[in-house]
Amino acid sequence: MRLLLKSTLFAAIVIGSAACSRNNIEAVNLANEGDQAKSANLDEAISKYEQATRLDPTNHRILWKLTLAYAKKEAWDKVVETCSLAEKQAPEFANYYYMQGHALLEEAKKGTVSWTEPKQPLQTTISKDPNYADAYEDLAEANYHLDDEQEALRNYSKAIETKPDNLSFYVPYADLLNNLGYSDQAENVLKEGLQYSKGTEKALFNMHSLLGSIYEGKGNAPGALDEYEKARKACGQCNEPGQPIAFFNVGAAYATATPQRKSEAMSALQSFQKMVCKGAGAARYADQCAVAQQYASKLGGTLQ
Repeated sequence: MRLLLKSTLFAAIVIGSAACSRNNIEAVNLANEGDQAKSANLDEAISKYEQATRLDPTNHRILWKLTLAYAKKEAWDKVVETCSLAEKQAPEFANYYYMQGHALLEEAKKGTVSWTEPKQPLQTTISKDPNYADAYEDLAEANYHLDDEQEALRNYSKAIETKPDNLSFYVPYADLLNNLGYSDQAENVLKEGLQYSKGTEKALFNMHSLLGSIYEGKGNAPGALDEYEKARKACGQCNEPGQPIAFFNVGAAYATATPQRKSEAMSALQSFQKMVCKGAGAARYADQCAVAQQYASKLGGTLQ
């Protein structure tokens, strides 16, 4: 009787193990199908990853694939949920805590959670991996919105120290320094960052624009014009959000240059007029649109 019971129990274990193994294998197969679908059909990829995680909820690598897919879709609440599951399976992996913190940061921007929410997962990220530069930058942004400027400065600085060739880190750091009245330090930060530039980084537009603004504030008109020209060149057609201001900046600088560069000023200001003042951004840039018209009038022309 005991022998029969042991045999039955052993058989049940074997069957259970086989079923578990089949689920694990099928989960990997579904995840591979998700990989193949993600470039053409993100929703299909997410569906495959979700099915895979239901079959094998212990496979944190599949959970990571699902996390990245949710992030690409900007489903930040799902990112938070999935990372929480992954952290239980792989608590030493800093990337899960980072993505959870980053998702909470995005939720805070929308006002769906408080700015305190991202802090703990981002701090956990850094405790597990002190070289996680993006975590410092995100934490600095949370600090800033919580009115802790000094901690924000410290974390922006740590982000740069950890990965000095990431030019996007320099802009918010320099901007905060400048807003706090440390324009010389802000200028030096931007100059330091530009030393790492390969000439193709998207951050160049913001770096040169901010440096131009700092020079303009210091009364350095030639320096401001030079930086505004570089910003205008860096953004190409300058049709992405926030970039059309390049035409106003460089146009205004041409209009007030010595000697005056009338034709270049009118061309840039006309581009700004068409892209912004005649479009959806007119209300947001009402002051600049009015000033552009004033410059055009002083130059003896009008903006259409």
